[in-house]
Amino acid sequence: MTIVEPGISSGTATKRNSVPATAVPALPPFGVNEMRLNAREWLVTLAIVLIVAFAVPRLWQHYESLPTAADYRLPYALSKDYWLYQRRLVQATDDSTRIPILGDSVVWGEYVRPDGTLSHFMNSQSGRADRFINCGINGLFPLAMEGLVENYGAALRNRRVIVHCNLLWMTSPKADLSIDKEESFNHSRLVPQFSPRIPCYKANAEERLSATLENHVAFFAWTNHLQNAYYDQKSIAQWTLEEDDSNPPRYVNAWRNPLAPLTAGLPGEPTNDPQRGPTSARHKPWNKDGAEPAPFEWVEPSASLQWQAFQRVIRMLQSRNDNVLVVVGPFNEHLIVEEQRPTFRAWRKTIVDWLEQDHVAVVMPDTLPSQLYADASHPLTEGYRLLASRLVENPGFRAWSGAQSLQRVLENR
Repeated sequence: MTIVEPGISSGTATKRNSVPATAVPALPPFGVNEMRLNAREWLVTLAIVLIVAFAVPRLWQHYESLPTAADYRLPYALSKDYWLYQRRLVQATDDSTRIPILGDSVVWGEYVRPDGTLSHFMNSQSGRADRFINCGINGLFPLAMEGLVENYGAALRNRRVIVHCNLLWMTSPKADLSIDKEESFNHSRLVPQFSPRIPCYKANAEERLSATLENHVAFFAWTNHLQNAYYDQKSIAQWTLEEDDSNPPRYVNAWRNPLAPLTAGLPGEPTNDPQRGPTSARHKPWNKDGAEPAPFEWVEPSASLQWQAFQRVIRMLQSRNDNVLVVVGPFNEHLIVEEQRPTFRAWRKTIVDWLEQDHVAVVMPDTLPSQLYADASHPLTEGYRLLASRLVENPGFRAWSGAQSLQRVLENR
């Protein structure tokens, strides 16, 4: 059947069904990108990314100066800058005669200035300004120390190491992190993210994976360092959108060069820290304001997550051929109610017995006078001076600090 279009003569009529339809070009696969990478180009791109991720943190160490005096300790504001801590640890152990002291704020010196810490007085009493190195971190605890030593403590190998055992972390299930109720705590990115399970740690899978990557990939630890040291613990995007206290608030960094903070250099400790030192309002005996001895919900060593983590730390150091000495306490027994003190001493002895059975040198200093404690575990300046004196004069400590590991003795023969 032939259909004639209106206005067209039958002589010129065409058949509609004889006109071929206009062909619609097929869309390219994977969208409309003008450039695509083949398998070889993807491999080259991946190689470039890996090279940059590996090289940049190493090159940054040559750009960024890390000045450290004899009493240097990681500044309080950088307590979570584990990449910088790793650099400091490498620097501190470049001399095999130096002895790093690992621990929490008791080693770091919560209530004192850098020249009032345990390491400072041990150095002054041993006659060498840089023999004992303050490698404490404020707010650290055994479960976090485990992650710190494992992921950032590679420099701790074939050397003498002092580790402080603070019994504060066994004073309650909350301090032990063994309660089921969710709790926020310091250094959560250092603790075991999947195993062993920490009941009060309720982070989601994304946060746990992020922490795992940061602890195992230097590039991510380095970016965390930049945020901590230069951008007020914020990402560059968050730093750019930071608001001030004006009304209405202003974006104080919106027009600033985002790379400008990197030229400021690493932050240090304040010259006169109002929170620390003999002139600080915090630097006072624990009972000056009327505090009295109190009961604690002690966690038995056999059930303590923190003690189990501490045991793993010691064995990890031993596996690296480190000659370890553990300083247990001294915990402020004056703060414990009288009826609990025998139990505390029995559990402390259990800890000392385990260390000795595991062939670990251990020193348990006597409890300091009451007026030399600021709280349950932190000495004041004069308390550190007395503690250092007791350690340096301890026969076991003196024998250990001058000894070499068996492997070194054999190598020197």
